Amino acid sequence: MKNILYTLLVPVFLLATSCQEDEFLTEVNPNAITPEVFWESSSDFDKALNTVYGALQFKSVSGANLTYEMVQGDLGATEFWFPHDAFGTLSFTDATEHVQTKWNELYIGVFRANQVLQYLEDEKVTLTAEEKKLIMAQTRFLRAFFYFQIAHSYNGAVIHTEIPVSSDDFDKPFSTISEVTNQVIMPDLDSAKKYLPTQWSGVDNTGRVTWGAATAMKGKVYLYDSKWTDAAKEFKEIIDEGIYALTPNILDNWSHTNEFNSESIFEVNYSEVLVPDVNGNKIDDNTNEVGAEATSMNRQMAQTNVGGYNTVLPTYYLHEMFMNERIDGQESNRLQASIANAQGTGTYYGQNIVDITAFGFGQSGYVKKHSNWYHLEFEDASLERSGINFRHIRYADILLMYAEAILEAGATDAVTDAIDILDQIRFRAGASTITDYLDRPVTGSPAVSMNTFPALHRSAMRYGVAEEVSPTIANLLTHIRLVERPLELCFEGHRWKDLVRWGLVESQWAILASDEQWKLDNYDAIEGIAPLYLARVRPDFITALANYSEIRDYFPIPTSEVQINTGLNVTADETASE
Repeated sequence: MKNILYTLLVPVFLLATSCQEDEFLTEVNPNAITPEVFWESSSDFDKALNTVYGALQFKSVSGANLTYEMVQGDLGATEFWFPHDAFGTLSFTDATEHVQTKWNELYIGVFRANQVLQYLEDEKVTLTAEEKKLIMAQTRFLRAFFYFQIAHSYNGAVIHTEIPVSSDDFDKPFSTISEVTNQVIMPDLDSAKKYLPTQWSGVDNTGRVTWGAATAMKGKVYLYDSKWTDAAKEFKEIIDEGIYALTPNILDNWSHTNEFNSESIFEVNYSEVLVPDVNGNKIDDNTNEVGAEATSMNRQMAQTNVGGYNTVLPTYYLHEMFMNERIDGQESNRLQASIANAQGTGTYYGQNIVDITAFGFGQSGYVKKHSNWYHLEFEDASLERSGINFRHIRYADILLMYAEAILEAGATDAVTDAIDILDQIRFRAGASTITDYLDRPVTGSPAVSMNTFPALHRSAMRYGVAEEVSPTIANLLTHIRLVERPLELCFEGHRWKDLVRWGLVESQWAILASDEQWKLDNYDAIEGIAPLYLARVRPDFITALANYSEIRDYFPIPTSEVQINTGLNVTADETASE
């Protein structure tokens, strides 16, 4: 059985309206847990902190609802009959369920964190100074994480850092990403980094956030703000600390085995055995329900014949890139751990992929990540429970962000260092390294190396042999953006935000929509042949490109917030000047 840090939950103390009734009509329940009697001991704060960790399990934070965002961008696709299509085609609105649910669930996490931080300062608290620092540091990291997700999903946030005590406290202006970063995220991460340990001792502390998580988030914030040198410094600290390493078996990053491994920096725990009779879609924010402690993301990924929905599908772009990294026809370890491709090798739910007849309705492949394909024959279709943890930050991501940062900063030896990092990632993946490509001999001149590598992001089906490019800063950045991060981190929650921060959504979609049209125009010539074995051309990008404008880079503020928050009509600057 997994040890889950945040299984025990306490009631969330919500704002109550005042009452003018006479005192003799007011009855006090002596068994009720109230703020006046709760926030005192270390046990009280551990329970409360567990609820902050518990908010990480919400479906829109680390669970099945992230699949709505996985079909945005260029790596994940879906079919028109799924509600996910609103995100694949950018036709969602401020009333779309996931747009509202993600906002609400992240703010539940913020509210719980604010409770802990505010009551931690109460004079009646009996914690030691060290206990206070550790609880404060964990809570501030989690609040920073929730606010980072809000700000980069909605292009800003409504800042709440205290418990509301009146209705006016809910009416706050909408702040920009920069304002949220400077006022909340970075101060919280600075404090978390200062006081969090590099590692926790004892199995009961498995899953607690660490110095590495805080440092990684700081680097990521700097990276998103184009502060390349600052970002590189944070990532280099993690690398130099020497406590993280790529796992030899890449599948360990998306399975229920070997969780919290050497590559894990920030991981959300799920269990298939705790509260076993509760449906995996139930979460703990409803007092009438018991949280499942499990995830249901597995069914969104798995194919229908094995108890799934195959809601999220690999795009032809992603599939072709995976096929491009084969060596002498042998699929890479990364491919076999990430997708099941038609006519491929390896297994999928106990069957040899080459024998599977389930590649129906023209699908060229299915997503393996987050599903139980490697040890089950069928997914749990009745209770939709899975115990596969969700990894928000892992060491491979740190290496790739560091390579990006040093290249963008134009650091000394940036090209050499970036190639070394990319080689580490690709060697573990079972693909040819950049150095392997650079060292290939020129035809007829074995003593001379080519000193080029292929631009693997272009469609080999359409263009044939990949263009050879030299190892410059620009070409390596293109490789990181359009090859390495997509292949290594697909379906892990990063891609759309990456494309937005790079300003590449429209240009990338234009290329892929053109490839899509080419497939439609030339279908008779490419039907049923390698590498995709197409039985139809799924329309992933033409409609999405037509719907795109920069305003679609972010979700709109949910209509539920607009309706109740009168402060949204006031700018943050106006509020500050009052």
